[in-house]
Amino acid sequence: MSQHKQYNNPIAKDFLPTTKKEMNKLGWRQCDVILVSGDAYIDSPFMGVATVGRMLEKLGYKVGIIGQPDIKSGKDIKRLGEPRLYWGVSGGSIDSMVSNYTATKKFRNNDDYTPGGKNNKRPDRATLVYCNLIRQHFKNTVPIVLGGIEASLRRVTHYDFWSNKLRKPILFDAKADALIYGMGEHAIRELTEAIDKEEDWRNVRGVCYISKEPIEEYIQLPSHQECLNNKEKYIDLFDYFYDNNDPTTAIGLCEKVDSRYAIQNPPSYYLTEEEMDDVASLPFTRELHPYHRPEGKVKCLETIKFSIMTHQGCWGECNFCAIGVHQGRTIRTRSEESIVNEAKLFTKYKDFKGIISDLGGPTANMYGYECKKKLDFGTCDHQRCVDSKRICGAMKPDHSRVINLMKRVRKVDGVRKAFVASGVRYDIINQDKQHGYSYLKELVKHHISGQMKVAPEHTEQHVLDLMGKPNKKTLVDFKKLFDKLNRDMGKKQFLTYYLIAAHPGCTEKDMHELKRFTTKELKINPEQAQVFIPTPGTYSSVIYYTEMHPVTRKKIFVEKDIKRKERQKAIVQATISKGIKKYTMQKIF
Repeated sequence: MSQHKQYNNPIAKDFLPTTKKEMNKLGWRQCDVILVSGDAYIDSPFMGVATVGRMLEKLGYKVGIIGQPDIKSGKDIKRLGEPRLYWGVSGGSIDSMVSNYTATKKFRNNDDYTPGGKNNKRPDRATLVYCNLIRQHFKNTVPIVLGGIEASLRRVTHYDFWSNKLRKPILFDAKADALIYGMGEHAIRELTEAIDKEEDWRNVRGVCYISKEPIEEYIQLPSHQECLNNKEKYIDLFDYFYDNNDPTTAIGLCEKVDSRYAIQNPPSYYLTEEEMDDVASLPFTRELHPYHRPEGKVKCLETIKFSIMTHQGCWGECNFCAIGVHQGRTIRTRSEESIVNEAKLFTKYKDFKGIISDLGGPTANMYGYECKKKLDFGTCDHQRCVDSKRICGAMKPDHSRVINLMKRVRKVDGVRKAFVASGVRYDIINQDKQHGYSYLKELVKHHISGQMKVAPEHTEQHVLDLMGKPNKKTLVDFKKLFDKLNRDMGKKQFLTYYLIAAHPGCTEKDMHELKRFTTKELKINPEQAQVFIPTPGTYSSVIYYTEMHPVTRKKIFVEKDIKRKERQKAIVQATISKGIKKYTMQKIF
């Protein structure tokens, strides 16, 4: 189905089936693939399972979806029967442990992907639980294939914050047959077709599996046992893992785990612009499936229903963020025509009020350009596009295309506002001397609602170095430009700042300095501060576990006491409790 044909069609009304009744209505006796997710079934391009389902549907496969199955019985997991080809299992759009617990390991009461909003549907380590549930009720079943961010970031030995130990690659704990990592669009198609034709799928790029024998031509990682015995070996393993994520340059990985081997094939090739447009044109209803509606609304739909994803990937490489490992460090963009057509499609919905919630991607102002060297030769070895001190000279930020995109979306009949709620890198705006000012002017004038969110995360240089974030002078320069534009336009908009407490290397003294800087230089009392969470797939988590700098291997201070972590956050928010004076959270003018 072509992009333009799809957008000329009426709004999609049919969901993929989630009950036997729906299967019967379609005349299906059996699904080819059944996808199981930690989220309720929301048919949106922002939901990985829905996107996989629609992609396979377009290829001619019969796909069913089971969202948030009851894990205490077989009633949900059995309601579609057994698939012909395989089960696809995902923990959901958010890592289940991050979804269920705060940075101080307190249980979260709310879940934006669960009907009614109460966090009572997503089990801890959902990927493992669903695999066990399938095997409990379907003996000797067809293959189980893992996907989603929870599995993708756990595909090799990884540090698990919640149990405070290194865990084996998730395939071993899940006892699954295969794992598709990253965005995986090509891998899903190739693996499905191979299983359907009863061909060997173990050479498919973007796939991990367990082998009895090593693959000698792949990089031999330190074994799981070596990582347990020696933290420096774990750093070595992670270096190889991180450096082999680009499809142009990556080599496969092989890790010994007990008497078997975890095999990671090189990553799938990225989608072209035409392929990105094709995925975006799939017939999503953008609604919660009726099966879940009696339980209440899902909060995330308020944001994602009328949002547009413009691109994939991020070369920002913040050390605490796993987007680069999961989505890749090379930007892949949709065409302007595809994005404008999606905005036009919104106007056909009865509940569209003219507001596009977000026009962006992992980093909104990375749309439409990339480093030519990276496109030709892949990501550089041990050379980042950006770090705490500078942007690589080979990367030429160019906001001209995204400026044109924003103007075109604004002109769509029926669109009143198209907000840019995704993260924006202010250092990139500063770097683009030709179009950066014009881009910020467009944002200030048309695309923010009273406030613009930026994420400096910290201000102390040694902490910023460990985070991989730009220096505070860059932030000050940007704020001056932002404030000037608001004065010139007669607007009273302001910046809000995301900040992180208790990141590796950060002390209470550093938080006091951060507090002083935000009060004196930024003229605010921060409200958006969070305690660092060590999640799999990030260098910050490696530092947290090993307490070593990953390059120099020198000792790094890491705050691990929960109460002292909370105190670091309280310092910058000036809300220290338990007998210590509280300060009113008011903006300082």
